[in-house]
Amino acid sequence: MILFISFLIILAMLSTKISDKFGLPLLIGFILIGVLVGSDVLNLFYFDNALLTKQIADILLIFIIFDGGFCITKETFNRVAGPSMTLATFGVAVTSVVLGFCIHFLLKFDLTYSMLISSIISSTDAAGVFMITKSNPIKDKLAATLNVESAANDPMAILLTLTFVHIAKGAFQIPGLAVAQLIWQFAGGIFIGFIAFKISVSLFNRLESDNRGNYNVLMLGCILLAYGGAELLQANGIIAVFFMGYWIGNTAFPAKRSVGNFLESISTIFNITLFIMLGLLSFPHRFVHIWKEALIIVAVMMFVARPIAVLLSVIPFQYTRKEKFFIMWGGIKGAVPIVLATYPLANGLDENGFIFDTIFFAVILSCIIQGTTLAPLARLLKFTDPKKPGSLYAVELYSLKASDIDIFDVYIEDYAASIGKKILELNLDKDTLISSIVRDGKIIFPKGDTIIEKHDILYVLAHSAKIKSITAQLNEQEA
Repeated sequence: MILFISFLIILAMLSTKISDKFGLPLLIGFILIGVLVGSDVLNLFYFDNALLTKQIADILLIFIIFDGGFCITKETFNRVAGPSMTLATFGVAVTSVVLGFCIHFLLKFDLTYSMLISSIISSTDAAGVFMITKSNPIKDKLAATLNVESAANDPMAILLTLTFVHIAKGAFQIPGLAVAQLIWQFAGGIFIGFIAFKISVSLFNRLESDNRGNYNVLMLGCILLAYGGAELLQANGIIAVFFMGYWIGNTAFPAKRSVGNFLESISTIFNITLFIMLGLLSFPHRFVHIWKEALIIVAVMMFVARPIAVLLSVIPFQYTRKEKFFIMWGGIKGAVPIVLATYPLANGLDENGFIFDTIFFAVILSCIIQGTTLAPLARLLKFTDPKKPGSLYAVELYSLKASDIDIFDVYIEDYAASIGKKILELNLDKDTLISSIVRDGKIIFPKGDTIIEKHDILYVLAHSAKIKSITAQLNEQEA
């Protein structure tokens, strides 16, 4: 088993190269690996436990969502909080209703059954969206809109799914109670996330350990504290960890850079695990029985339900037609709908596996069609930022105390007026120090007479509040 898992991890990493070459989302590669080694193809590993998948997926998503919130800056979130939260609530409800009625009339399914299917697939998947927006230089406003929406829309999808599960079982839930639960899911999740954030920062400031690994372990405990506290109080744990991640990601605390790198690593590992596991759970030979229905559902979702939901949700907000179209196309499905598809099975409402197989196939289609075309569409609509080359070196300031001083990197753009100037001529503040420069893949030690060149990566030690002004100063255009 250990050897088998090692092959899966190595194969998953190699698939990233293939994914980059052909423009396929990484999640497709990981799911296909699971399908390949599963019982229907190579039959190396038989796995059909949907309930276990749900339980594991719920845990993995905690850390994936937290990392997504951790990486969103306060400035970006403030610009998109309104439209993103509207899409995450009202937009999901509209998507579910429109898609549900279309399924009912086009496929002649029972209305409750149709609404159950539409509720399961109504949310945009956070793990999939984060993976795609992270690997493509899409403009901050649009990437953040999709990221925040996908992280925050799970509660509405879960509530709708559970509501129609109850209706299908004859246990109808009082509408007023359902609305109250939804409000508490969001408000309670945000409140508990804030409390967990305050507790976490206090713990980090008190730890004062010379072992970086201790801070990483402490962060894991704090994340689970937020999720567990929310679940205990019947609020939404995903909302709690997302907002906790957002607040703590925009706050200075000891070993922040090290913790950030650690979070990125476990997010990658958990993404791989999640999608491979979902691939193992699939049985492609059953798709021949549901592919027509899945095609209809995907078509209605992409070209009718999602566009209507986006158009209605962003009415109060300033988005151009092209931006609205891009957000419509960014409604990528992924792990969460597949996980939700296990709910009917767990409640005896999907004995023949039709709902799970249909949702799984629809998600694969969404990933292939929307996932592979989202980045090219962004380039076509001129919504991409230039992708800056990364450094082969990492320079960071490790501190046992919270500090407003940090080391950050500045990439020298083609147009920067600082090109050709000596460091002494840059007129930087006395409390600003260029500690090292990466040039042509090599690290050099700067001196006062070192000349700045195009595409240099400067590592600057300064107050965190001055990061933006220093970056702007170094990349200021010539008059």
